[in-house]
Amino acid sequence: MHRLIAKTVLALGCLATYTSEAEGQDVQLDRISLPDGFAIEIYAEGLVTPRSMVLSEEGTLFVGTRMRPQAIAQGRPGGGVVYAIPDRNGDNRADEVIEIVQGLNVPNGVALRSGDLYVAEINRILRYDDIESRLRNLPDPVIVRDDFPEDWAHGWKFIAFGPDDKLYVPVGAPCNVCDRSGDAPIYASITRMNPDGSDFEIFARGIRNSVGFDWHPETGELWFTSNGRDGWGDDRPPDTMNRAPNSGLHFGYPYCHGGDQPDPDFGSARPCSDFTPPARNLGPHVAALGMSFYEGEMFPAEYRGQIFIAEHGSWNRSGEAGHTGHRLTRLQLEGNRVVDYEVFADGWLLDNNLAWGRPVAVLEMPDGALLVSDDAAGVIYRISYAG
Repeated sequence: MHRLIAKTVLALGCLATYTSEAEGQDVQLDRISLPDGFAIEIYAEGLVTPRSMVLSEEGTLFVGTRMRPQAIAQGRPGGGVVYAIPDRNGDNRADEVIEIVQGLNVPNGVALRSGDLYVAEINRILRYDDIESRLRNLPDPVIVRDDFPEDWAHGWKFIAFGPDDKLYVPVGAPCNVCDRSGDAPIYASITRMNPDGSDFEIFARGIRNSVGFDWHPETGELWFTSNGRDGWGDDRPPDTMNRAPNSGLHFGYPYCHGGDQPDPDFGSARPCSDFTPPARNLGPHVAALGMSFYEGEMFPAEYRGQIFIAEHGSWNRSGEAGHTGHRLTRLQLEGNRVVDYEVFADGWLLDNNLAWGRPVAVLEMPDGALLVSDDAAGVIYRISYAG
């Protein structure tokens, strides 16, 4: 059932409280299947399209969203919002949901550094200084960079600081499949920059659309998801998990998919052997988004150093084939080699091929629990293990 919750809203310098019906679908936790010993519960609810998440040292969860700012003009609350979600009493549930800013241009990505909150719009990176002490008196943002492309298609961004203290920012292809390498090489890439926006460079190319990455806890190498092209059948190409041990690599798009599948439109231009193959092919059209290496102590030991992936789910497979994704999966690693790809949690996709939820991002908490955002159901889940 839909839930009514009180939300604290901070917009345009005015603090107000209103009651809003949660966007999205009915939350059906009893349908979620997990391995024995694991449990899932609601951490926060009543959010509008919650996407990327980052946790402050003080324990406040910051959440980006994907709704366009035009939603405000249409009278829909929550357009272009970034949330702050504190858990002051440590009961593993949100105390309140604070909208610290509204009206941004698809603020999907959030990152923290030295107490400052970085927010990625489609075309800009903003910084809100000393954010934790100013949740109810938000400072004007510092514009870190404002020269990213303005395309809506694959324009929303996941961002994170790497072990090199660089801010990594993906720039998706502005299309299903196209070659913009000649006139606009920033497309289909992952870029990086200093915290102040200087020393900007393209780190990796040939990446159609990455909405999640993390660094190997031992090697420090970047691993990232990428979504495969559409319009090539129900079962190809795969989404991919990729590994970038250094800068300057090209991962194939738009010429090659999945390491060995030449694109029907662009594949004749360059052979697949020119490119870095995926670390693992995932399911076709699963929409692999957020990912995280698990380093916690709560889950059984075999989960340490493994990768959790949020698969948002397909949208255009045929009715006969049925949807894929709408689940959490786990990659088992031995060193840098992926040895298995398995379902960790599912149940968001119903038997009638309709979905009531769509996982987006995963975040490990200090106690080892896993938070999962769901932009269809408008909630954030907490997955824990008690044995």
